Amino acid sequence: MRTQVAIIGAGPSGLLLGQLLTRSGIDNVVLERQTPEYVLGRIRAGVLEQGAVAMLDEAGVGARLHAEGLVHGGIELTWAGERHRVDLNALTGGKNVVVYGQTEVTRDLMDARQASGATSVYEAADVAVDGFDSNRPTVRYRKGGTAHALECDFVAGCDGFHGVCRQSVPTGAIRSYERVYPFGWLGLLSDTPPVSKELIYVSHERGFALCSMRSLKRSRYYLQCSLEDKVEDWSDARFWDELRRRLDPRAVADLVTGPSIEKSIAPLRSFVAEPLRFGRLFLAGDAGHIVPPTGAKGLNLAASDVRYLFDGLVEHYRRGRSVGLDAYSSRALRRIWKAERFSWWMTNLLHRFPENGPFGEKMQLAELDYLFSSKAALTALAENYVGLPY
Repeated sequence: MRTQVAIIGAGPSGLLLGQLLTRSGIDNVVLERQTPEYVLGRIRAGVLEQGAVAMLDEAGVGARLHAEGLVHGGIELTWAGERHRVDLNALTGGKNVVVYGQTEVTRDLMDARQASGATSVYEAADVAVDGFDSNRPTVRYRKGGTAHALECDFVAGCDGFHGVCRQSVPTGAIRSYERVYPFGWLGLLSDTPPVSKELIYVSHERGFALCSMRSLKRSRYYLQCSLEDKVEDWSDARFWDELRRRLDPRAVADLVTGPSIEKSIAPLRSFVAEPLRFGRLFLAGDAGHIVPPTGAKGLNLAASDVRYLFDGLVEHYRRGRSVGLDAYSSRALRRIWKAERFSWWMTNLLHRFPENGPFGEKMQLAELDYLFSSKAALTALAENYVGLPY
């Protein structure tokens, strides 16, 4: 089998790239080692920047997002028992974010791909990428016990942090930068109305908390927890009790609890691989970088990677030029590092770091106090939260 672009990974970045390419007449094949049901079963956040929403519109999959997504013009930060609102819309000249679950983004992209007739291969085992340092890369895989070879012009590595694409790069050709945080997020999903119309980020002496949502009837809550904690140690009752301890009195009064649909513990890390291009292999999304979820940048960074890569591929096939592809890594990394900085800053601002002691706690309080006494500081937060320009 032959195609123009082989896309490894059927997450949002791979499917978005595939949809944009298909609509532009550029042939592509998506390979995914898991089943479609497994991919859709991944529980992920979904706070979308306007740039990401515009790309989904461009891909022709924005109808349900606009019908069901929740437009948010602000966020709230709680510290010292009081809530303070950051007016994102006013501080950024009218920009907002949209709450729409990553699972729903993936579902919309899957449906569009199936309707387009573009080729997707799920349960592709033993995927290997060969010859990406030549003009004829080949992706090899097994499906149903049969070996297959997919010849292509380019390979888009959208297969996540543990995927094969980054691991296929020679060790000396890539450099990794990483910060592993000394805590995790315990998340609970419930069919209960959100405690607030906007997200609430909480800095508390017992640890960080976040009140988020998937819809007007489904809520997602998070607690900072120890990496030694086990999900089975946290009953629903224990989770709700601990959340109440960290919330302000008004939020406690408004909180509606219920049985959990899903609970999980996610470790936090900052990670960047440089560069993101190796011959005709390009890394995009979590294959090239990870951010802590505090700044809501993971899915949005994947979208901006796709923006740069898609533009470069269109330029190559329509104009016979390679300027965009040659600049892909440097362009993407400039935006990635700014998002990494913001996510790192938000994480340090709101979480408890035991090793920092009382002095560190005082520094956090001073930072928060300054933030809400300075329009310039709030504007910087808002500009980063709604998303820096592409």
